[in-house]
Amino acid sequence: MKILFVSLGCDKNLVDTEKMIGLLAEKGYEFTDAEEEAEAVVVNTCCFIGDAKEESINTLLQMSELKQSGQLKALIAAGCLAQRYKEEIQKEIPEVDAIIGTMSVAAITEALDSVLEGNPKNTFIDLNASPYVRAKRVLTTGGHFAYLKIAEGCNKNCTYCIIPKVRGKYRSIPMEELVEEATALAEGGVRELILVAQETTLYGKDIYGKKSLPELLRRLCRISGLYWIRILYCYPEEITDELIDVIAEEEKICHYLDIPIQHASDNILKKMGRWTNQAELRESIAKLRKRIPDICLRTTLISGFPGETQEDFEELYRFVNDIEFDRLGVFPYSQEEDTVAAELPDQVPEEVKLFRRDELMELQQEIAFEKAEDMPGTILTVMVEGKVADEDTYVTRTYKDAPGVDGYLFLNTTANLMTGDFVKVLVTDSNEYDLIGEIYNG
Repeated sequence: MKILFVSLGCDKNLVDTEKMIGLLAEKGYEFTDAEEEAEAVVVNTCCFIGDAKEESINTLLQMSELKQSGQLKALIAAGCLAQRYKEEIQKEIPEVDAIIGTMSVAAITEALDSVLEGNPKNTFIDLNASPYVRAKRVLTTGGHFAYLKIAEGCNKNCTYCIIPKVRGKYRSIPMEELVEEATALAEGGVRELILVAQETTLYGKDIYGKKSLPELLRRLCRISGLYWIRILYCYPEEITDELIDVIAEEEKICHYLDIPIQHASDNILKKMGRWTNQAELRESIAKLRKRIPDICLRTTLISGFPGETQEDFEELYRFVNDIEFDRLGVFPYSQEEDTVAAELPDQVPEEVKLFRRDELMELQQEIAFEKAEDMPGTILTVMVEGKVADEDTYVTRTYKDAPGVDGYLFLNTTANLMTGDFVKVLVTDSNEYDLIGEIYNG
């Protein structure tokens, strides 16, 4: 039987998908990327914001048509939407044969077998159960880079966020398990390891009594075969001097941090339930840049949060202009049911949310283009992602570019390179967000 997996949402969800594929592969199931070949479909859903919910629902509806046509023997819903709206899915999309919750990744084989045996079984276990699933992952990223999920859930309880209700409280995965998994990934050809969690900076505090990300990083840096280690989702108020020192000292750790600040107005940060203020944000960013001068900082913002006044927005705009983040994304506020923010007064009209998002993105575009224009003459090490068809040009990423969210460096060369190769490059030009370069022979 050929199974099609559709993984939606974040890279943390992708890790779950890869583990489910691994578990099914051990049982002899085969897989396909072609919808027309699929005999069973598993949709790993997302429900973080409205657009993600809509995409998940539309994907389930699309696959339900294949079920109705008789092509599919099984349709399974997994992930956050499945956890949050299981009753609604059963009622509105009866073609879905089985539903498994966010903590039930290990139950995928049982769920599929039960459907094929004519006795479909839904599986939901305690949201605060152990987050670690021992499985030989089947990578969907090409094999040269992989995500390592170091924790599950969140304790922050930001007023706009549903994650604690669908993923549980913060639980770190034991360090030994992570080192073992990372070692296996490296032995399988992974060159770049990307650490993810709802919040990576709190890693270990729940099981070791202290923030242990620095120790984990040092242990991962000892793994042979890994070339880059990248850290995503660092809450700025949790970044310690010890963590900064490790990033500065360890050669394998990319000088890149993703720090989702969401806003810069103290008024809005307080309404969001964030644990920081603008002065502390400025201090943290200044410390990072002083200790690691070439660090690349990425952040995400929310426009049009309930109660956001024009003055709040202008304060955020000035902050972005002052700080000049290297990478930045903006999402219009999504009013999610069962969150505190959904019930707040002074909800901002949709057109205002979108206008403010566009204003911020236009500002960031100017900043990003100017930064790119300053890059020619710089020597960087890049990872090869692939080749442009019929051209002597390779698509590569620098340490400043996380896969899927940042830009590329287009490398012009007649050399024969492979995906996953690392090459030293001289930047020769820029094109908006992207760079252009040639192999450096100095």
